[in-house]
Parts: sequence; structure tokens; C-alpha cells
Amino acid sequence: MATKSEGAGSRVPASAAGAGHGARRSLAWQVLSALLLLIMGAIHLYLTFHGVGGTLGKLFVLNAVGGLVLAIAIVVLRGRLLLLASVLSTLFMAGTLLALLLALTVGLFGIHEVLSYQLVPTTLVVESIGTIVLAVTTGLVYRTVRGSLTQSRGVRI
Repeated sequence: MATKSEGAGSRVPASAAGAGHGARRSLAWQVLSALLLLIMGAIHLYLTFHGVGGTLGKLFVLNAVGGLVLAIAIVVLRGRLLLLASVLSTLFMAGTLLALLLALTVGLFGIHEVLSYQLVPTTLVVESIGTIVLAVTTGLVYRTVRGSLTQSRGVRI
């Protein structure tokens, strides 16, 4: 087994020495993912309070609530539940982006959005970056969960 020196006289397995760095990196991506989910939800909530009403306004409020719940889950959960939350968050963000793109192009549920409407360009940027960040977070969490499962079973992949 390879070892890495961690100070005078101590020998720590190389896999354990790198685990702290990987966990910190994953946590940073989780926090960034949660922030992007909160920003997306805040944009939809803002639009609800500033002119978007009716059924679309109600859907925007649900989007804000969903973003808040998923942001909390991304930061609080660990292991397989964190993996589930990150996959759901990625799908949620990508679905919201897809809905906006459809509304901008062919229309969605009779709604035709225009690029000049308030916060549409900002929303496109936030949701595009959010989808990418959440996909990276999901990949990092998957590697962590898979690694902990193989270590607990003593299986080497």
C-alpha cells in the first residue's frame, strides 16, 4: 500500500491523505450548487411579486420553494441521499432551463416569452451555469459514494 508522509514520523495511507482534499472540494461544489438553486428560486419569486401572476405565478412560487428545499438538501444530506438530492437538483435546474428555452422559442403552455423581458437573460445565465455546476457536483458526489461503498466492502474497482 502506498503511503504519504504527513509530518515527522507519521505515515498515512495515500488514499486517506487525499480524502480530506476531495471532501473539501466536494463541499465547495455543494455550497456553490445550493447558492445557484437559491438564486434561481429568488429570481422566480421576485418575478412573482413583480408582475407574473395567475397560473405561471403559482408555478414560479413552487419553483422557488423547490429551489429552497433542494438547496437545503444539497448542503445537509450525505451519502446516497446527497447523491439523490444532487441528481434531482440537476434535473430540476435543467428542466427549468428547458422550460424557459421552450417559452422563448416555440412557446410553453400558451406562454411565449421574449428575451427582453425582465431577468430573462440573467435567468438564462444562472440556470445554464447552475446546470453545469450541479452536474459536476453530482459527479463528485457519485465518486465519493462509490468510493466509500467499495472501501466498506473491501472491493477494488
